[in-house]
Amino acid sequence: MKMADPNSPNGPNGIYVLPMAEIGHVRQKHLDLAYASLSPFQKLDLYLPEGKPPGSGWPLVIFIHGGAWMMCDKRDIQLNAPLTLREAGFAVASVNYRLSGEAQFPAQIYDVKAAIRYLRAGAKNWGLDGERFAIWGCSAGGHLAALAGTTNDVPVMEDMSLGYSEVHSKVQAVVDFYGPTRLDLMDRYLLQTGAGDADHLNPDSPESRLLGGVPTTVPGQVIAAAPDTWVTRDCPPFFLAHAPMDPIVPVQHSIVLADRIASIAGRERVELRLVQNAGHATPEFDAQDLIAGVTAFIKRSIAPAV
Repeated sequence: MKMADPNSPNGPNGIYVLPMAEIGHVRQKHLDLAYASLSPFQKLDLYLPEGKPPGSGWPLVIFIHGGAWMMCDKRDIQLNAPLTLREAGFAVASVNYRLSGEAQFPAQIYDVKAAIRYLRAGAKNWGLDGERFAIWGCSAGGHLAALAGTTNDVPVMEDMSLGYSEVHSKVQAVVDFYGPTRLDLMDRYLLQTGAGDADHLNPDSPESRLLGGVPTTVPGQVIAAAPDTWVTRDCPPFFLAHAPMDPIVPVQHSIVLADRIASIAGRERVELRLVQNAGHATPEFDAQDLIAGVTAFIKRSIAPAV
């Protein structure tokens, strides 16, 4: 799947809309659950496997869509690959969050964590195992998934006023497909690889819209938004996938994050998969062997022992 030009909107309010995922085959689903009340975007969908949950409940994979923090939707075709995890006995939640046209960072990570708390608070009602949560995101969603993972137990990265402050927002595993990290270094990295145009430091770039200023002029925002800022020895396990010649989010983001996790938390805590002959959000990331690798990683990380 190739992300569209954000300057060519085709949906309501100028937000680009990808084709929708096929969800008709999912019998057990709960759509448009409101996890907070500040914005109509603060909703999620929950898809359950067939049959009854195991004694401890279904382990859960929370999916965060991409779209440059400014477009796309929880129910578009980015959801197709995560939905296959239902066949392996995982529930799947797909989360919308406030886009940058409505709110600047850190609103997006506040929303993601509020959604996690909401799902954990209601876990028993849906047959979920509230202590076996993984998070998976692509592109901008990969950035937010990675940030959620590295900021486990970081109060400043949560807005408890959004609700469910009695539960925590920890995730036990992270899958990050081609997500950015240091938003001020994107152009530098692209110049190094020669894979794409260095245009991330203009005032209308997605990064500038997210942060409320050109990244080089808001260093505090850049540092706070970087997942690698927050890596600790207790970092959950990570699975990273990236194309070596990604023309939009350069591969160095995943390489640097993987190296930092390995140096602080241990090499066994991170797996980096370089997807050859791929671009950014191209069909190679839906390949069966890659999704099988993700599924195996999540099983190792959060599935109950048999």
